[in-house]
Amino acid sequence: MLIPALVDVADQNEDWRVFVGCSLLVGMVCILLATATRGERPKFTQRLGFQLVTSVWLFATLIGALPIYIASVNVTFAGAIFESMSGLTTTGSTVISGLDALPRGLLLWRSLLQWLGGIGIIGMVLLVLPSLRAGGLALFHMESSDKSDKVLPRVNQLTGGLIAAYTVLTILCTAAYTSLGMSFFDAVNHAMTTMATGGYSTHDASMGYFESNGILVAATLFMILAALPFVIYIRAFLPRRFQLWRDPQIAVFLMTCLVLSFAIAVTRRVVNDTPFGEALISSAFNLVSVITTTGFASEDYTLWSNAAIGLFFLATFLGGCAGSTSGGIKANRLVILYRLVRSSFRRLVRPHAIIRLKYGNDDISSETIQTVTIFFFLFFGTLLLGTVLLTMFGLDLITAFSGTLTAIANVGPGFGQIIGPAGNFASLPDPALWTLSVVMLLGRLELVTVLILLFPSVWTD
Repeated sequence: MLIPALVDVADQNEDWRVFVGCSLLVGMVCILLATATRGERPKFTQRLGFQLVTSVWLFATLIGALPIYIASVNVTFAGAIFESMSGLTTTGSTVISGLDALPRGLLLWRSLLQWLGGIGIIGMVLLVLPSLRAGGLALFHMESSDKSDKVLPRVNQLTGGLIAAYTVLTILCTAAYTSLGMSFFDAVNHAMTTMATGGYSTHDASMGYFESNGILVAATLFMILAALPFVIYIRAFLPRRFQLWRDPQIAVFLMTCLVLSFAIAVTRRVVNDTPFGEALISSAFNLVSVITTTGFASEDYTLWSNAAIGLFFLATFLGGCAGSTSGGIKANRLVILYRLVRSSFRRLVRPHAIIRLKYGNDDISSETIQTVTIFFFLFFGTLLLGTVLLTMFGLDLITAFSGTLTAIANVGPGFGQIIGPAGNFASLPDPALWTLSVVMLLGRLELVTVLILLFPSVWTD
């Protein structure tokens, strides 16, 4: 909080008092809690892990909302919580209009929330909890679907590698944006939200403000890098460990981005008579932004054609790779689901055949199949329930459905006139904002981590 306070001091904006005051308040509370809980550490259990992960995200959201609610922005408390939750879950939906006139300290605070809400907060949890003998790696697995093998022997080494990769990529992205014409302030903010696949911008027009194809190309590249499993960047510096195509989800994700971007560009060339080169750049940028759940936009792509809208709707479900900062269903689950369906069809033709399900070089266990099946059931169940709740709060069906979808997939913009790429969530009533805040948390923690706490058996010994 002191970082945006310094920016406001430099700009002679009175909001610096808000950030300093909130910083002192949070600091004192943390000192009191640390003092009150000194002594023997609790034994780490799965139940404690689920409670701890969910609690960290809830209280981080509350802390993040304080400056937004108290500062000069005119938002309700529900709107401040929504904005903070959207930032920390790297969703990118916003209730704030007039970003171009917003104080720079508050703009930086929104970007910092997203940067911390990406792999940064995962890295910090991994870094702190082992020192408390509280099983940091186990919490990482609870928070993320990444079950890949450990590429480094110690948790603190893995943590350091993840944070280093995340930070270096953010610095490189900042340098690229600056060299292509962004101001340093805009470059820092957009680099943080690009690598977090969050999509918060310092301008209402998002990336369209800069009117630069070079910036769109750079953003597309770094969004793809942020949506790949971050362990591959650690493997790149280990001898004989870097095999980009070892994980099938990487090839599936990259091919999906390529095919859908090309398809949208072709439809724009045919339907809108847009020059193919220009169509390909803007189509790839906006498609990758949606599929990686970043949420940037260069223009209102819902005006392109019905075919483009359909492809963007499909991309909203997909997501990036497991072990990245992206949300959504994620490519690894899609690969497993496809191979499960294919094996089921083969068994219908050859009932006595022995068919092994494999993911890369590894067999797919029955536990993995069960986990993926449960996730899909909870994902679409939450999507339907959230849609029904939002319609009860007075929203039309398109806004209710796409709003719930973009919240659970952590994408950002929805569809329709209200919350589409050219709109925001400012006009939604407070009950709808509370509902979407919960859905964003469910999506970021991949449903099970939060929903398991609703079962009474979890709380009994």
